[in-house]
Amino acid sequence: MTAYWCSRVHVTDADTYAKYAALAGPAIEKHGGVFLARGGNQVIFEGGNYERSVVVRFPSLEAAVECYNSPEYSEARRYTIGTSERHMVAVEGIEK
Repeated sequence: MTAYWCSRVHVTDADTYAKYAALAGPAIEKHGGVFLARGGNQVIFEGGNYERSVVVRFPSLEAAVECYNSPEYSEARRYTIGTSERHMVAVEGIEK
C-alpha cells in the first residue's frame, strides 16, 4: 500500500540546510520516493509558521521507513540538526 512522508519545516540556517536538500533528494528517489510537493506556495490554516511543506509518495510504508533509516538519508539528515525545526511523519495511504 502506498505511503506518504509529510513534513513541515522551519529553516533556521539556509546555507547548511541546502546541503541536506542536495543529498536528500537522491536518497529519497533511490528508495522509490516521488516528490508531490516540495516547498512552493502554501496557505497555513492551523499550526506554527513552517515555511516549507514536503509530501513524498513511497511504494509502501516499509519503503518510507527504510529510506528514513538508510545510510544515504542519514547522511543528509545530519545537516538538519541545528539548522531547522521539523515535524515529519510517514503514513499509509487509503486503498480505493
